[in-house]
Amino acid sequence: MSFLAELSPQIRQYLVVTGNYWAFTLTDGALRMLVVLHFHALGYSPLEIALLFLFYEVFGVLTNLFGGWLGAHLGLNKTMNIGLALQIIALSMLLVPATLLTVPWVMAAQALSGVAKDLNKMSAKSSIKLLVPSDAQGTLYKWVAILTGSKNALKGVGFFLGGGLLAAFGFTNAVGLMAGVLALVWVFSLCALKKDLGKAKNKPKFSEIFSKSKAINYLSAARLFLFGARDVWFVVALPVYLATTFGWDHWYVGGFLALWVIGYGVVQSFAPNFTGKKTGQVPDGKSAFIWAAILMVTPALIASAMLWEIKPEISLLGGLLIFGGLFAINSSLHSYLIVSYAAEDGVSLDVGFYYMANAMGRLIGTVLSGWVYQESDLVACLWISTLFIGIAALLSIALPKHKQQAPV
Repeated sequence: MSFLAELSPQIRQYLVVTGNYWAFTLTDGALRMLVVLHFHALGYSPLEIALLFLFYEVFGVLTNLFGGWLGAHLGLNKTMNIGLALQIIALSMLLVPATLLTVPWVMAAQALSGVAKDLNKMSAKSSIKLLVPSDAQGTLYKWVAILTGSKNALKGVGFFLGGGLLAAFGFTNAVGLMAGVLALVWVFSLCALKKDLGKAKNKPKFSEIFSKSKAINYLSAARLFLFGARDVWFVVALPVYLATTFGWDHWYVGGFLALWVIGYGVVQSFAPNFTGKKTGQVPDGKSAFIWAAILMVTPALIASAMLWEIKPEISLLGGLLIFGGLFAINSSLHSYLIVSYAAEDGVSLDVGFYYMANAMGRLIGTVLSGWVYQESDLVACLWISTLFIGIAALLSIALPKHKQQAPV
């Protein structure tokens, strides 16, 4: 405790925000894996499993769109704590008897979880902008990379945790345990976060939820296709493919997805080392285009190898590990750019709009993941991923080639 007291207020708040985000992320990743594996075991089709997450993604889109405005009015501490409370309620909804655990009920719980997740994420990402001086862009990039990378590494741990809890305790007991732990985190967060964090001095009008910045609009569109490209194969198609084609059990499926996301998160944390830190520069629009173009090659090669039956298991798993590393650099680079481009007063508006596009990409990817896999196969999902990344690369050409872009 004496160590914490010696830290600056900004560092202490950063640690609280990060710890809050970490705890939420663990339950979010575990819940996703619990739902996918539990309902697959009950005999649900890939498309039906994808539809369980439909409201999760739809309400994530709406939350990011309106959550930025809400954060500017109420403060980011309140929106972050509201997100935690909603996740506890969502988990509690899944504790009903198995006979009441119907598809509409699970979709409603996932909808609430989607609101919770994106309130929490928007609040965490926006907070970093306010805790770093405007002339310290290198520090800002490093802090964003650490927050984003550690979150995704823990999401991977959450995948593994979800598969393990399901195998060890069953669906209901696993969900109850997560709800209890998250309730303790919520109480701590209520006491520790600054009350005025993120409140805008000039209260934005509701009509200002849409960004007027050209840079943010192009970056948001690129983010939509970037995350659609990941989720089109990752959310439903890959875990079902591993379980059915390779015959993997819950532990193996959850374990591989966990290791993939953990590795992805670790690379994200060190992304500044790959994108200009050694030369003292931070990324710009040119960096976003180059890294997206490199990433685009990966799913195309995996799909080709599987199509020609060139050691499918090695080609798929090895290729996805390479994809994960390259995707991590792209994602971390994007996360820095949006925080850098965002206006400081009412930062949550710009960040919320951007993550609305992120959620829209996940929504499109999730639905396509179940539908395309059911109608065709995993190879088709990978070709769609290639197309989406290509579109993201083209959109990145329009981004500013300098370090910051003020809103127009």
